[in-house]
Amino acid sequence: MSENPSEKASDAAKKAPEPSGVDLARVALRAAKEQARARGDAAQQKKQARRGGLRSGARADGRDPLALGAAINRLITERGWEAPAAVGGVMGRWPQIVGEDVAKHCVPEKYDEDERVLVVRCDSTAWATNLRLLAPTLVARLNEDLGHGAVRQIKVQGPGGPARRYGPLRAPGSTGPGDTYG
Repeated sequence: MSENPSEKASDAAKKAPEPSGVDLARVALRAAKEQARARGDAAQQKKQARRGGLRSGARADGRDPLALGAAINRLITERGWEAPAAVGGVMGRWPQIVGEDVAKHCVPEKYDEDERVLVVRCDSTAWATNLRLLAPTLVARLNEDLGHGAVRQIKVQGPGGPARRYGPLRAPGSTGPGDTYG
């Protein structure tokens, strides 16, 4: 009672209903609408390109809408934020620049634009020492990415100590938990 697989496939093809005239018309209409929409979109893009993009009136002027990227680039240029924006991009790509191991333990904190110093905080003194040894290489790599002279120095800071708390049981004149007798 076992049937041949090719016979099963032919039986399934015979059992599936063929599309009727109404179904074929729906498929053809849907395809025609998609093609018309694609032609309309292409014509609209071609028209905007011919005119020089979107415009607020008959001629191009300062009120015309800009793409978001172009508007941000224009703002950065007008305000003179090129270097801080570039360094901000470096801070976002820190793991790719220094490597995953270093990025796990060392984080860029701030950039002083006037002195061109990048401040990096490490989670241990051992990593701070390691980063101090790597600093000249990192400065060269950053300047290669940002442009010559964007970063002159990397200032490496070790881990911050605990906050000094002054409680009710404190000796007069002491400077807190770090104070020693002597």
